[in-house]
Amino acid sequence: MPGAGIWRTKSVEQSIADTDEPGTRLRRDLTAWDLTVFGVAVVVGAGIFTLTARTAGNLAGPSISLAFVLAAAACGLAALCYAEFASAVPVAGSAYTFSYATFGEFVAWIIGWDLILEFALASAVVAKGWSLYLGNVLGAAGSTTAHLGPIAFDWGALVIIGVITLVLAVGTKVSSRVSAVITAVKIVVVLLVIVVGAFYVKKENYSPYVPPAEDTADTASGVHQTLFSFFTGADGSTYGWYGLLAAASMVFFAFIGIDVVATTAEETKNPQKALPRGILGSLAIVTVLYVGVTLVLTGMVKYTDLRTGSPLVGDSSATLATAFEAHGITWAQWVINFGGLAGLTTVVMVMMLGQTRVLFAMSRDGLMPRGLARTGKKGTPVRITLVVGGVVALLAGFFPMGTLEEMVNIGTLFAFVLVCVGVMVLRRTRPDLPRGFRVPLMPVVPIVAVLACLWLMLNLSVETWIRFVVWMALGVAVYFAYGYRKSVLGRRLGAPVEPAL
Repeated sequence: MPGAGIWRTKSVEQSIADTDEPGTRLRRDLTAWDLTVFGVAVVVGAGIFTLTARTAGNLAGPSISLAFVLAAAACGLAALCYAEFASAVPVAGSAYTFSYATFGEFVAWIIGWDLILEFALASAVVAKGWSLYLGNVLGAAGSTTAHLGPIAFDWGALVIIGVITLVLAVGTKVSSRVSAVITAVKIVVVLLVIVVGAFYVKKENYSPYVPPAEDTADTASGVHQTLFSFFTGADGSTYGWYGLLAAASMVFFAFIGIDVVATTAEETKNPQKALPRGILGSLAIVTVLYVGVTLVLTGMVKYTDLRTGSPLVGDSSATLATAFEAHGITWAQWVINFGGLAGLTTVVMVMMLGQTRVLFAMSRDGLMPRGLARTGKKGTPVRITLVVGGVVALLAGFFPMGTLEEMVNIGTLFAFVLVCVGVMVLRRTRPDLPRGFRVPLMPVVPIVAVLACLWLMLNLSVETWIRFVVWMALGVAVYFAYGYRKSVLGRRLGAPVEPAL
């Protein structure tokens, strides 16, 4: 029997039954291959061209490749839990839907609110990044910025978001086909970078693999330092083993999006088999690509040459192109710009897809306006797609966006923790559910995954935690002001208008 008040749970059977509700039914078109493409499409983005070099130079040195392995391991453990959950509860909404079935409505709302933050910010920031690459291709810095009277806006970001919104509104299958083509292009670019760069690798550049820690004057302090440093007084995160672990927390951003695959569960033909294959297959592919790129990058030039302020980098941040320019391979800049442009296109597309599916699930449950959950003739939530496209366009086109990797990271890691705990809860409460995939070594794998994610969260800055707590507090206020009273599950159970805490 579902719990009362804010802890009322929505049974798995009810969640699955709601997928056949007239007017809010999604079309099942996707295969394991489509899901793998989505996973690779959203993960292989600008991070492989920019984040790798910057983090190697400023935090980890050659051990950046190990940092990616550690981040991939944490992500992989969580991916196993996602795979079991998604195969047992093949419903749109990912961690939101899973939490509704295990922890109750209030926790489900919190995680849904968290995912809204993750996907919306990531979509907007990546769209602005796409616009920067477009400016590089056009050959003039800032060429994608225009002015409407005193208001400056980024027309490049508006263009990519407009096109992607249209593609998503047409249908998920079309989105998958577009992603497949563009993903193939950027994979070719990445492989070309690895192959060409391998000819310039020098063994001595890998030594020392883990550089000795440095006590620099510009070490972060106050709210800019990591939460771990704030409470323990540990040294800064410039090189050394602590720098390696801090780098793992930072490059975790490169794996953001694996959980988006789970949001398409309701649109998958054979979710019990296709979802685990899509999630784990895409993670394996991107991990190999990332490690390959980092090994080539740190083998081509000394890690100190990638550091901000070095003669090679200057005041800007190092990119993958920096290593190629050091060897006079100037054409690599154009190849990397082209790869970045293609890479970010699919990242924006799949992030916005995830955003629309989470909002769709929340709207169908009444926690957001029910009218948004209406699907069009082709079985896609057109209204939500247009709303999401408009909000992301507003953020990316008219607001200056700083580097928000950490803000997106904390939201994703929080979702991972809940999913890993939830899969253990569901094993105990519903052992009878058919599961197309089962997490091995239960409960060891989920527990290790939780610990790994919590450790990565501790290595994020204090200011990131403060912003996250503020956003969550706002979400709690919205839930009690609207979601609790409008909840479809609450009305089915005859819940009181006011919450019973």
